[in-house]
Amino acid sequence: MIFFTKGACELSVYWRLIGKNLYIYSDLYKENFVFICLCEFMTEKLDRYDRHILATLQDDGRISNQQLADKVGLSSAACWRRVKTLDEKGILKKYTALVNPEALGYDLCVLIMVTLIRHQQDHATEFQQAVQGYPEVLQCFAVTGDADYVLRVIIQSMAAYDRFLNDKIFSLPGVSQVRSNFALREIKNETAIPIDL
Repeated sequence: MIFFTKGACELSVYWRLIGKNLYIYSDLYKENFVFICLCEFMTEKLDRYDRHILATLQDDGRISNQQLADKVGLSSAACWRRVKTLDEKGILKKYTALVNPEALGYDLCVLIMVTLIRHQQDHATEFQQAVQGYPEVLQCFAVTGDADYVLRVIIQSMAAYDRFLNDKIFSLPGVSQVRSNFALREIKNETAIPIDL
């Protein structure tokens, strides 16, 4: 239990888990004002073996457990246990293969800035749910600044992009403005998270 004091009014608050490693301070007393503070718990410290495992797997996700163990200096069993723990904690999100989009005809990469009508939470919820189901959208970020969202989209042609905008973006309620920036060439595209070994 944690106590906060503001003037003559004391607030009693408690931790409540609302997501993975995310907690919220909740007001136990219904005062005339609301005190809410989000905080993210510090990530559990990873030792040098964990970091070496993560760095190696990011470089080669198909490496065998024995090869991984030899590379980081652990027994096969100890290495397997560590990888399993990293999996269970969600530190290792998933194993995948990276495909060249141009090999499948996705020649255009577009960064789209989308602005919604203000003060309409329902519109934001609908927009976020919709883009989750659009395979052309590889990434979507809620951002600060003039736009509300930035989308990274791969598409096969200008005609396909025009259909994508009209059928999937402009059709969503609450979309106020859309600005498109087309990538001329790729300078860097890295997926590995920097790890200090």
